[in-house]
Amino acid sequence: MLRAAGVGVGDEVVVPAFGNAEVAEAVALAGAMPVFADIDPVTYCLDPAAVEAVVGPRTAAVVAVHRFGRSADLKRLHDLGQRHGLLVLQAGEPGAPSDEIAQRRQRAAYLDARLRGVRTPDGGDGHTYGQYVVRVLGNGRPDRDAFARAVRSRGVECRVPVKTPVHRLPEFRRCVRLPETERAADETLALPVDASLTKRDMQRIVSACNALGGLLQTAM
Repeated sequence: MLRAAGVGVGDEVVVPAFGNAEVAEAVALAGAMPVFADIDPVTYCLDPAAVEAVVGPRTAAVVAVHRFGRSADLKRLHDLGQRHGLLVLQAGEPGAPSDEIAQRRQRAAYLDARLRGVRTPDGGDGHTYGQYVVRVLGNGRPDRDAFARAVRSRGVECRVPVKTPVHRLPEFRRCVRLPETERAADETLALPVDASLTKRDMQRIVSACNALGGLLQTAM
C-alpha cells in the first residue's frame, strides 16, 4: 500500500502507537520511518492536532487506524493532508454484518446503563463496538490488571486491548511524549459484547465489574 503510493526511503509516515505493530512494520518495510503521534482519548484514533504537531519536511503520509469500532477523524486528517501535501491512508478492523452490529450496540447500551466504577465508552456516531472498551480509573496499570484478573475469576472473559504501545517496543522505541497513548494503555479493558451473549451473561458482566468497580471508585 505504501510503496504503491510512492512512499519509500527517506520518507516519514505518521502512525499511532496505540495498537499493534503491523502499521509501523509496514512503514519500515517500505523503507520509510514511522513517526508516532498521540491519540484522541475518546476514539483511540489519531488526534489530528497531535499529527500536525509532528509533521516535518520529510513527512509523506499519515495512516489513520480505526479502533474498536470507532472511525478516525478523516475529515480533519484529509484537511491536514491537503495543507501539507500528505497522503492520508486508512487501516482498520474487519467489518461485521449489520445484524451483528445491531446486537453489539444493544449489548453495549445495556452495559452503558448499568456499569458503575468504570468509565464506559463514548458511543459517538457510527460506533460498531468491535470491542467494548472501558477505562479502569485507578492508579494506572496495576489497578487495571488486578481488576482484569478479578473479573476473570468471576467467570467473565475480558482482555487488555493494547498491552504495550508500539513506541515502547524495542524495535520501535522512541523518546516521544504520548500522554494519551500511555494513559489508554494503562487503563483500558475490553469487555465482551458478542452477539452470542445471553442476558444472563450480560448480567454476570455487570455484577462482576460493579462489585470491583465500586470499590475501586471509592478508593480513588
